[in-house]
Amino acid sequence: MTEKKRYTDEELQEFKELISQKLAKAKKDYETLKAVISNSSGNDIEDTSPTFKVLEEGASVLSKEEAGRLAQRQAKFITHLEAALIRIENKNYGVCRDTGNLISKERLRAVPHATLSIEAKNKQDL
Repeated sequence: MTEKKRYTDEELQEFKELISQKLAKAKKDYETLKAVISNSSGNDIEDTSPTFKVLEEGASVLSKEEAGRLAQRQAKFITHLEAALIRIENKNYGVCRDTGNLISKERLRAVPHATLSIEAKNKQDL
């Protein structure tokens, strides 16, 4: 029996649905993080009232910095998911870019934007 070189259209459709769900959630989370950073979710006086509570100000800045890092990471995740959808359309989704073999379905379900098989990833981490 010959080894499969790509996933079937039905399998690709399954992955497309999975990725589309993750992409919708990721975009929602990204918008929430952007709102935290820009403080657009509130009509309070937090950014205009004088305050002398240094610890609270420091915590607020730290929180915004952390939200910024999370938003940046989320944007990268969204980009990777969108690239995975393009690979599905091109019918080369799930093919390891290092070995050329199929990436296991279990790995793709866990990390749907993966471009390396577990073996190739482990080899790369050495």
